[in-house]
Amino acid sequence: MSDRLPGFSTLAVHAGAQPDPTTGARATPIYQTTSFVFNDADHAASLFGLQAFGNIYTRIGNPTNAVLEERVAALEGGTAALAVASGHAAQVVVLQQLMQPGDEFIAARKLYGGSINQFTHAFKSFGWNVVWADPDDIASFERAVTPRTKAIFIESIANPAGSITDIEAISTVARKAGVPLIVDNTLASPYLIRPIDHGADIVVHSLTKFLGGHGNSLGGIIVDAGTFDWSTGGKYPMLSEPRPEYHGIRLQETFGNFAFAIACRVLGLRDLGPALSPFNAFMILTGIETLPLRMQKHCDNAKAVAEFLAGHPAVASVSYAGLPSDKYNRLARKYAPKGAGAVFTFSLKGGYDAGVNLVSKLQLFSHLANVGDTRSLVIHPASTTHSQLDDAAKVKSGAGPDVVRLSIGIEDKEDLIADLEQALGA
Repeated sequence: MSDRLPGFSTLAVHAGAQPDPTTGARATPIYQTTSFVFNDADHAASLFGLQAFGNIYTRIGNPTNAVLEERVAALEGGTAALAVASGHAAQVVVLQQLMQPGDEFIAARKLYGGSINQFTHAFKSFGWNVVWADPDDIASFERAVTPRTKAIFIESIANPAGSITDIEAISTVARKAGVPLIVDNTLASPYLIRPIDHGADIVVHSLTKFLGGHGNSLGGIIVDAGTFDWSTGGKYPMLSEPRPEYHGIRLQETFGNFAFAIACRVLGLRDLGPALSPFNAFMILTGIETLPLRMQKHCDNAKAVAEFLAGHPAVASVSYAGLPSDKYNRLARKYAPKGAGAVFTFSLKGGYDAGVNLVSKLQLFSHLANVGDTRSLVIHPASTTHSQLDDAAKVKSGAGPDVVRLSIGIEDKEDLIADLEQALGA
């Protein structure tokens, strides 16, 4: 190929992949093995000492997974990536490199309910403390910064309401505080938004959702933007200080602009162990090949469904940034001009009971706890994904008692609208 930079669709199909050198297989093989043979004793020692790159053990790295990592890094515009077992695992591995007991990180209040639960409860066991901020009030992030702050965490498109976060404004706060900005880009995918282009230092995904896209494989990924100086002020000793397990190597010094991805692999994945199955990596790679086609269809369908719901007498409100009347439409036009995503919420005039009722009446929509599938999905967050929150917290996170969340698939939009129409009528 010439010096021309490949386009997004080309990268989605080809990035990271070559025909298998042994068999000539065009599709990336599934390297379903636990471990790999060393050339000799010196080769083994150099791999274990981080003096050479190569395969040791599938918990730490695998050739199938490596293609997935390179592909997502290319799509996001990062320097390197690490695939792990789930989106939740990605969050644990990322913060393990940044946090010490007693440290704090700031998180946007509008997040996936599972992340709110993980941050509020599970992370307490590590001594990591979350401080909540309002993504609609950028100053609340500034007010939350303390000497113990080690990171800021947001979602590009927030789950469940589909609201758009002002990444650049929050990035400015992170830069001023001298901490990295972590962006969960699951609902947008790099097809709609590339957070690194707007100031993110680390991007995470649940690969289970739009990148895989078919509801058949769990996975998560961490993308290193290569933009943060980890030696600043001695805040991040995992990266800036000598690592005793690797003969005193300083990861920032040795690996430069992909040091964070290396730290996640050789300190996080190695010791915590949330390895991604090579089979799941293969399935997700296959899904990514059609990402641009699927995401555009998802967005086009979602806008049509949102417009239908906005005009229905049983609907109190629709929260979809793709609607011109929506409060996040300006941010959607700035950050996601190709479409505002496929996950959004709407409120029913009948409150909690009406929301539960509607879910039970839908026939084409599948009632389950997932998003980003080719199939259209529905859930009532207040009774499921956000049920662990009190009523006030549910409302703040966009999951009030009258709210229904939709994840719009790639079916014919007329069929989706007809299913909603019959359920609302019933």
